[in-house]
Amino acid sequence: MLLPDEKFEEQALIFCAGVNITRFMPITRGLHGLSSNPIIRGLQRVKHGVSSLAISKGAVPRAIRGNGCAGIKPATDTWYSELLRIEKASGSLVDEIIPFAVLSLVEKIITGCCLHDVLPDHLPGPEERQQFLESLCPV
Repeated sequence: MLLPDEKFEEQALIFCAGVNITRFMPITRGLHGLSSNPIIRGLQRVKHGVSSLAISKGAVPRAIRGNGCAGIKPATDTWYSELLRIEKASGSLVDEIIPFAVLSLVEKIITGCCLHDVLPDHLPGPEERQQFLESLCPV
């Protein structure tokens, strides 16, 4: 999710990314502890990828701490989130971040879990994306 950062210039955004660890645990098959969990590591690596993307587009990423995702992530299950402030973000960057982050996260989780499923080349619509994720993590 991208939110305007009202404490800074009008082109500053907060990148708030989160993943439901509980929901994705079935694909890890219990083989990973929290410190090496591909779900957590995947989201950390996505944050680094978003930083690289931002820099390539002339924006300035800044690591931040805090509760910038408060109220966004549900109180149920176990969630992990990452924050990043992106200053001098152009409109084209905003349009690229979400698709990049979603595909990158799924790719990193699948790779980290040593699964050999084929990822889509583009970000599918919400229904297709949900079906794909549910096929990986049956309820």
